Amino acid sequence: MAILLGSIADDYTGASDLANTLTKNGLRTVQTVGIPDPSLALPDVDAVVVSLKIRSVPAPDAVAAATSAERWLRRRGASHVLYKICSTFDSTDTGNIGPVTEALSDAAGGGIVLVTPAFPETGRTVYLGHLFVGSQPLNESPLKDHPLSPMHDANLVRVLTRQSQGAVGLIDLAAIAAGPDAVRARLDALRTTGITLAIADAIFERDLETLGEIALETPVSTGASGLGLGLARALVRSGRISAGGAVTTDAMRPVGGLSAIVAGSCSKATLRQLDVAERSMPVLRLDPERLLAGPDEIAAAIAWAGDRIAAGPVVVAASAAPETVSRLQSLYGREASGHAIETATSIIAAELVERGVKRLVVAGGETSGAAVDRLAIPAFLIGPEIAPGVPVLRTVGNAQGDMLLVLKSGNFGGEDFFAAALAMMN
Repeated sequence: MAILLGSIADDYTGASDLANTLTKNGLRTVQTVGIPDPSLALPDVDAVVVSLKIRSVPAPDAVAAATSAERWLRRRGASHVLYKICSTFDSTDTGNIGPVTEALSDAAGGGIVLVTPAFPETGRTVYLGHLFVGSQPLNESPLKDHPLSPMHDANLVRVLTRQSQGAVGLIDLAAIAAGPDAVRARLDALRTTGITLAIADAIFERDLETLGEIALETPVSTGASGLGLGLARALVRSGRISAGGAVTTDAMRPVGGLSAIVAGSCSKATLRQLDVAERSMPVLRLDPERLLAGPDEIAAAIAWAGDRIAAGPVVVAASAAPETVSRLQSLYGREASGHAIETATSIIAAELVERGVKRLVVAGGETSGAAVDRLAIPAFLIGPEIAPGVPVLRTVGNAQGDMLLVLKSGNFGGEDFFAAALAMMN
């Protein structure tokens, strides 16, 4: 299997978001969970998205995992590798976007790397290097309260500079609007001043198409699914693949079984989605502090779900308001509290699968990663889109048999997302 485009995603929900975008824009795509075992038979595809869980781990660990995935992708023919990050640039002053990007660039022989988290379809735009979430600057959006990486600076040149060894520059909207030749000229000018990473503005899809064409001329780029859109369309325009061959007919074959939702995200969007879900299905809201105290809350949740799931979908949520999360972090530490909730939700998800769940929705990036790891799912085919950035996924090579999953980033989807996801999976 020779692939044209490789990608390394820093979490599992972001990986499915990107795989969905590539599929919609003409690339036959498969999403793997980590580097696949050699025994796993993957379909013949144009693109592979390797899902990792490296957004919040120590930078050396993220670099080691990403460079291993890069070597695997290069050996399978990928001439360009996209490091897929969140469209809200979730990171701290120590990484991991800068360290991983620089390591991937070094592995590919160096040169300037184009970086943009813009994805206008989901309301993420970049102007003069500043990231906007809808109409709000990043530092005024709900991301300022992110439990793991609160974002207090919308200036991405500054953010990336603080976590990078090399110098960071800007490709502004004026250059991008002028077309590919103007962007090439701007990159050449940045190179002469020693710039190695370039934040790129993007407001509209046509900006992403320009950036995708330029990025494809280099070995490495870093961005959200919007840059994936640009890369996919550039590949189709190049004639190297045929548009329209991306529909996977196998992805939505019925699987039967029960349905459930497990939520760990504390985003404003997910909290609202849980409120709406309570109108139509049983919802159990776990006590995060009791989860940290011991296994009793997990056992009680499994028993609660087991009593109800045969009658219809159930929701088990460890989601909490930002003030509750802050209090728990102050008492138990950020890492310990986050790990406890991820572990609890993954155990609950696995127990529900043992009880016959074949259609599973998981809300939250870290929650999704923990659940998929515990279930030991090796890969996914990409099904239809439920909401921008969120497709239905069908397992490949799964020990529990065929399943349909939805892995939702916390901030994605409308208020009725859970009901819509279950309806599409039936």
